[in-house]
Amino acid sequence: MSHTYLLSWDCTGLEAVVNISNIEKEQMWAALSEKEPNPNKGRPNTVNSIVNMIMMRARVNSQRHYEIYCIDTDDSITTEDFRTMFDEDPQHMADLVRERGRKLYSDRQKDNEIKIR
Repeated sequence: MSHTYLLSWDCTGLEAVVNISNIEKEQMWAALSEKEPNPNKGRPNTVNSIVNMIMMRARVNSQRHYEIYCIDTDDSITTEDFRTMFDEDPQHMADLVRERGRKLYSDRQKDNEIKIR
């Protein structure tokens, strides 16, 4: 079994880790039981609304050079594992997700575009 995660980071580090598989599973069971998918009022209750909010944040804060990816993992990998791995070696994790994930958005800064370091 696998999980799909939505990851968002910028030039300062990891910002969001969302287990999309769990949200979709909750929505499916809610639909089958005819219940409200997310009883927490004011919070997004669909994957689309979460993705849209994260994308809007990235576009509005372009100076932070956001990257947003989806990645499929083994079910043994948790949200906290992603946070720990990004804390310990953020460059390696960003490169790994870029290689194995699916890019949804990237405003990655190119080295040749940096005029003053």
